[in-house]
Amino acid sequence: MNRMLAKAVRLGGLALAAGLVASVAGQTAARADDNDYPTEARADYVFGCMAANGQTREALTKCACSIDAIAAILPYDKYVEASTILGMRQGIGQRANEFRSTKMFDDKVAELRRAQAEAEIRCYRQTGR
Repeated sequence: MNRMLAKAVRLGGLALAAGLVASVAGQTAARADDNDYPTEARADYVFGCMAANGQTREALTKCACSIDAIAAILPYDKYVEASTILGMRQGIGQRANEFRSTKMFDDKVAELRRAQAEAEIRCYRQTGR
């Protein structure tokens, strides 16, 4: 947790760090029985999401909501598989081409994309969120 706090301080200041720690800790405790996503994975997602969407309290709320929605839809092992496939597809060469052209991998990524789309609907398109 100290590494996460230090990273948050570097990314956006102490107030953001305090808000992030409180938000992630509270949401993780509330959803601990709902899924198997580790706190570190949730925090990594929120950091990346906030980097892409702004370092604001509103972005924190939406990003935390988003990973909660994904976690409610997709088991953690499937999330890791799909994320790994997407990372491997970024490479070059024969191995990367295998990850791009295998139907089984396409299906795993499609599951993640569906969960992300649902999370976007739940967290970004609703009024008041």
